[in-house]
Amino acid sequence: MDRSTFDIQPVNRFVGTNATIRRPKEVACFSYDDERQFHLDESSMRYYYPPQLPADLNRGFDTFQKLDDSADEHLDALLRTIVAMEGETGKKCEADIVTWRGMMTKILTIPFDNLNGFEMNATRFQDTIFIEENNSYKNEQKKVQQNQRMPPGMASQDLMAYWGYKFESISVLRQPWDPTPRHEIENRDEEIVNNSAQYCSVVRTGIGNVKMIIGGEVDAVWDCKPDRKEDHVRWVELKTSAEIRNDRDMVKYERKLLKFWAQSFLLGVPKIVVGFRDQQGIVHRMEEVDTYTIPSKVKKVGRGTWDGNICINFAAAFLEWLKTTITQDGTWRIRKAEKSPVIEVFKVEEGGHGDILSPGFTAWRSKPENTETKEPPEVPVE
Repeated sequence: MDRSTFDIQPVNRFVGTNATIRRPKEVACFSYDDERQFHLDESSMRYYYPPQLPADLNRGFDTFQKLDDSADEHLDALLRTIVAMEGETGKKCEADIVTWRGMMTKILTIPFDNLNGFEMNATRFQDTIFIEENNSYKNEQKKVQQNQRMPPGMASQDLMAYWGYKFESISVLRQPWDPTPRHEIENRDEEIVNNSAQYCSVVRTGIGNVKMIIGGEVDAVWDCKPDRKEDHVRWVELKTSAEIRNDRDMVKYERKLLKFWAQSFLLGVPKIVVGFRDQQGIVHRMEEVDTYTIPSKVKKVGRGTWDGNICINFAAAFLEWLKTTITQDGTWRIRKAEKSPVIEVFKVEEGGHGDILSPGFTAWRSKPENTETKEPPEVPVE
């Protein structure tokens, strides 16, 4: 198959005129419950309330109910939500690209994250490019990470991943603070951690001339979700990071901030709460970080390890190029090998849309009368 390539380096060619950005606005949402069942509602939304410190993030690791994410869920939940939204509004959800937030995070951070690689699958349908993660590549990478030997004294990969979920569970409530019983607030540390439940926000956004619909998990809301859809939601992203002890730790944290910023920026999450932990997994302090101020702080006060404007300009240029490269149906591969200076795009399967688009979605979109439908349709689980 013919391959097209997009050069990542040199990144300084993306300095200059800033690409326009469409502020992310939530247009729909859905939830996964503790059993990983899909619900077209906000039932899994959580409310931020700070935990008691110090907090031991190791507690409950032996009872952790971990989601088995090896199965390929494709874009199914996002597409079901779009179908329901189109059924309710009577309008087709127009976009150049539909994808998960995780895919866009990888693209946005590429200029300053050259060591890592990725593989995505894509297809074009009704002038929209749909992008998902290549699940087999993801599972292979996870096996490589799990087999890596950690330095003496460091926690395992599984335990450090649990620390993040534990911090989330002790930092949220199932309902607003006022009606929540005190014993429930004070005993969050005793709850079994289950990472199957998720609230997922679906936003309309854009970078440069590329319009996008992105879906992604949101950890919590700061106070409450406004009744009016026009009002922006004060979402909160919850993160943990190693305590900063020296310049080397500061550089590591700054690089971590690149991903923190990209993830939150793409969904319009204005605030990130970081729990700083020691090497034993004990959180001793927390810091509130305003998402939109991160790039300027890294540039002016930090070590300048990355530049947010370059990331945005790069993403705008790459996505515009992608629109002119993926011009047909079939299954396409978007690949960036580890340490590679280019992104490759090539077709791996002719015709159709592979498993990227669900039959329910394509059937719905193939009915022209749906533009006049007012009642949300029933979308079968596939």
